Amino acid sequence: MRTRFAALPGNLRGAILMSLGGVLFAIEALFIRWMSDRGIPVTTQLFARSIGQLIWVLPLILAGGLAVFRTTRPGMHLLRGGCSAATWGFYFLSFAFLDLTTATVLSFTNVMFTTLLAKPVLGERVDAARWAGTVLGFIGIAVMLRPGTDIPLLGALVALAAALSWCGITLTSRSLSRTESTQTVLAWVGIITSACVAPFAIAFWAPIGMVDVLILAVFGLVTPGIIWLVTEALRAGEASAVAPFQYLRLVVIAAFGWVLFGEVPDGWTWLGALVILSGAVIITISEARRR
Repeated sequence: MRTRFAALPGNLRGAILMSLGGVLFAIEALFIRWMSDRGIPVTTQLFARSIGQLIWVLPLILAGGLAVFRTTRPGMHLLRGGCSAATWGFYFLSFAFLDLTTATVLSFTNVMFTTLLAKPVLGERVDAARWAGTVLGFIGIAVMLRPGTDIPLLGALVALAAALSWCGITLTSRSLSRTESTQTVLAWVGIITSACVAPFAIAFWAPIGMVDVLILAVFGLVTPGIIWLVTEALRAGEASAVAPFQYLRLVVIAAFGWVLFGEVPDGWTWLGALVILSGAVIITISEARRR
């Protein structure tokens, strides 16, 4: 089976892997909603996610020893780890306020924030296509959050905060990639994220049952596979060809939100979602081609 898969054209392999990453991203969102409905605190969910990510990077740390942490830019690593902890915190919390589809769509706006900050922070040239996608994205937000909408403003702000801090992950990762190895970046982020989340998990700890412990274990160990799938997808195919497939997770999440939770966004929300998704795809393709 592996040989047959390896024999496929690179872009096709990349598209399959990126699609699987999108599906796993959707499964993560479903897990978050399920665990929240079971009364598992968001901080406990975050701690399980961060420990799972740390387990995934543990082989890198063991193989490289303490040398893997050697860096001349500890401040940037701390910022990268802090952005990661903030992103997941706001992202997980957004599902407590919003339906699955709305929270997911608003998370796509991270690429718009990245475009806005790419030039002043990194000195990157932003082309017309990326600006057009950014404008589309913010028009979509305005459509979704129009006066009279049923979408809670607090929930929308939390989701947008997740997108903004996600932009921080992207920008700090780009900066670190110029001087640091992937192993060093992953090792630092695994340690820092866990250290950031642990105090909140302790402060807001609530007793949970054995079934909940098993759910958290599966959640923590499986969902970091998103990073592996996306990385391998981009390794297999051209970024401009495979990157847009990550947005398939919206279809999966919308379907399961309807079937499992009876969530059906109204027409205006879908219109705003379509506009945001269009802008995100334009930026993603333009960014991939530029690189």
